[in-house]
Amino acid sequence: MGFAVPDDTVLIGDGGLATELEARGHDLSDALWSARLLVDAPEEIIAVHADYFRAGASIATTASYQASFEGFAARGIGRDDAVRLLRRSVELAAIARNQVGAGWVAASVGPYGAALADGSEYRGRYGLSVAALQRWHWPRLEVLAEAGADVLALETVPDVDEAEALVNLVRRLAVPAWLSYTIEGTRTRAGQPLAEAFGVVAGVPQIIAVGVNCCAPDDVRPAIAAARQTDKPVIVYPNSGERWDTARRAWVGRSQFSAALATQWVSAGARVIGGCCRVRPADIASVARAVAKAP
Repeated sequence: MGFAVPDDTVLIGDGGLATELEARGHDLSDALWSARLLVDAPEEIIAVHADYFRAGASIATTASYQASFEGFAARGIGRDDAVRLLRRSVELAAIARNQVGAGWVAASVGPYGAALADGSEYRGRYGLSVAALQRWHWPRLEVLAEAGADVLALETVPDVDEAEALVNLVRRLAVPAWLSYTIEGTRTRAGQPLAEAFGVVAGVPQIIAVGVNCCAPDDVRPAIAAARQTDKPVIVYPNSGERWDTARRAWVGRSQFSAALATQWVSAGARVIGGCCRVRPADIASVARAVAKAP
C-alpha cells in the first residue's frame, strides 16, 4: 500500500460503481449488490473502473462495499471462495488501472449495515458494541488489507461506534485508510455531531484522510470545515442529490452534483473529490477539468 495525498495536488476520485453497472443493464437488486458481479460478470467491473479512470479519476474504489462472508454464504459461497472474491475485487480494479496506466486502488470497506441490505447503513445504531463490530469487520478487513490495494476506504460509516471499531482495526493492521462518514446536515446518520465524530482519528497516523460520502451535495461544505479540524487531508464524494423513491422504485429529482460545486469544495479545503450514487463518468470528467483549471 502506497497511497498518499500530495501537499500540492487535488486528487479526483471515481463515481458510483453500481450506478454504471446498472446503466450497463445489470440488475443489482441482489443483497450482494455490485459484489454479485464479482461472481457473474467481473469483466464488467473492470470496464466501469476503466471508464472512470479515462474520465479523469485517479482512484478506483473496489466492488467490495457490500461483500461479506455472511452475504456470500447466503449465496452458497464458502469461506475460501469468499476470500478469493474479496481479493478479486482488488485485482479487477488493478487491471483497469494498469490498462489506463496510472492511479490508485482503494479497497471499499462498507459498514455493517450494508451487509444487512436493509438500509441500516443510513441509520447506524445497530445495537452492537464496538467490540462486536470489531469482531464482525476483522475477517474481511484482514483479507482486503492483504490483497494489494493502495488504501482501505472505510466508507459510508453512519455511526461513531462503527468508526471507532474500524479505526482500531486499521491501527492494528498498520495499513493506510481513509474514514468517510455518511451524514445528514452536520451530523452522522446516527445523530452525532461531525466535530465529535471526527475525533476518533486523533493520534491515528494510519488514517490518512477523513471526510464524507453518500450524502447530499449541499451537506459537503459544512462537513469540510469539521473535517479540517483533524489536520488530515479532506475527502468528499457525495451523491448526485437525486432521491430514491421506495414506493416507485425509481430515482426522483434532479442532480445537483456539479463541477462548480467541486471547485467550491476545493476552495473550502477538500483535497480528494469524487462522487457516490448516481455520479457518472461524465460528471467526474467535468470535475476533473474544472479542478485542473482552478487556482
